Amino acid sequence: MDIAIPLYDGFTALDAVGPYEVLSNLPGATVRFVAAESGPVAADTGMLSLVAEAALDEVPAPEILCVPGGRETRAAIADGRVVEWVRRAHETSEWTTSVCTGALVLGAAGVLEGLAATTYWLQLDSLRECGARPTEQRVVREGKVVTAAGVSSGIDMALTLAALIAGDDVAQAIQLGIEYDPQPPFDAGSEAKAPEHVVELVRAVAAARSSA
Repeated sequence: MDIAIPLYDGFTALDAVGPYEVLSNLPGATVRFVAAESGPVAADTGMLSLVAEAALDEVPAPEILCVPGGRETRAAIADGRVVEWVRRAHETSEWTTSVCTGALVLGAAGVLEGLAATTYWLQLDSLRECGARPTEQRVVREGKVVTAAGVSSGIDMALTLAALIAGDDVAQAIQLGIEYDPQPPFDAGSEAKAPEHVVELVRAVAAARSSA
């Protein structure tokens, strides 16, 4: 099972590494990070890089693709190389997936037209521009397309995908193997649950980054 996670400058690390940690435990799976050019790719904090072991053109038809989001997703869309790769790979993939604003890459590739989909909560309205129907669900499946909300939800998406591919027992074994048993100290992981002043703080930080 050939699984490819495309990287681009400014991706969010957990968007890529969360699904990698789950999907790499599927029986018979090979997970590769790919990029426009092979080599290190910087994450959006500037403090971490992951190594793309292959160029996009070297992995034209993975069985599964998982597109991470990041602060520079729109720059990656404007660049066009990842979008075009997704468009072609989706034609033959068994599963096409995204995490966070990676859904906007799927949208730019024409994958989400008419489909329900999710993404990072601050970018949900942007899905309409892609012809998708935004939903606040954490994981959304439409046929072979599976989208996940923000960052940490990529783990949930990957476990959902693992169950669809290999069955509930395997998915649960992977969950136990990585001890994914979230018990956060705060119930503030969504806009609906977080205190209003915290929501406004996150909005202000996001706005400042956008204008920088």
